[in-house]
Amino acid sequence: MIVCDSVRKKSIQFHYDLSTLFYRAFWGRHIHHGLWEQDESPVVAQQRLTETLAGLAGIKRGDAVLDVGCGMGGSSIHLAKVLGCQVTGVTLSPVQRRWATWEAWRSGVQSSTRFLCHDAETLELPDESMDVVWSIECTEHLYDKARFFQRAARWVRPGGRVAICAWLAGERTDPEAQQRVFDVCEGFLCPSLGTAADYDNWMTAAGLQMEQEINWTDRVARTWEICDERVRKSRVRWLARMIDSETTLFLDRFPTLLQAYREGSMQYGCFIARKV
Repeated sequence: MIVCDSVRKKSIQFHYDLSTLFYRAFWGRHIHHGLWEQDESPVVAQQRLTETLAGLAGIKRGDAVLDVGCGMGGSSIHLAKVLGCQVTGVTLSPVQRRWATWEAWRSGVQSSTRFLCHDAETLELPDESMDVVWSIECTEHLYDKARFFQRAARWVRPGGRVAICAWLAGERTDPEAQQRVFDVCEGFLCPSLGTAADYDNWMTAAGLQMEQEINWTDRVARTWEICDERVRKSRVRWLARMIDSETTLFLDRFPTLLQAYREGSMQYGCFIARKV
């Protein structure tokens, strides 16, 4: 696991409060990678990642789902509208909570969704109250990942699933590769990045049985080719310099993340585990 001690939780919240409009304008309603097959659009690739994860997790109509790190509510709304789930979305950002609530109302699923502005690491839910705990690219922002999975395992009912997509530290251990991962953590406000083995250990130690573990790195890397190109063709970097240094660093680290994927310093993993 690569650790970046300089990341503060208030900076994570500020980033998403500030950047929600940027994400929506530059990337779409999902704040996560696309899952590519060929040359489809980012919108199609982003939706495919949500749909693929839902299929792998075996989500059924009427399932109670906790969406940890729900962002603007894209996945939560899809699960409610298409699969008839009852979804609770959690975000650290009050801006995102308001946005997600409005989008749910606009999509006609306000009665089957609710959005909380809360720190996922201190969230309290009744034991065995969820069929699925779902998180796409949020656990990177958690400080105590092992404890989160212990709590997630309590929240799901027997037979329930934990479905995770996460940025991972790769298998390279040379100093240059580890520095690259550290630079990503610093720029993207990740207190740490675990390896695939770390996630397997955390989930297994929580009493979950790992069912699927998939490396999607090659299928998601195009995300950062497109994002970097869009930033370079716009004036957003100039605007970021007028706002604060952390936002500028975030944009400047797009090529770093892409290189980390390409050289194996980082990976992108999908994990499906079941409570037995």
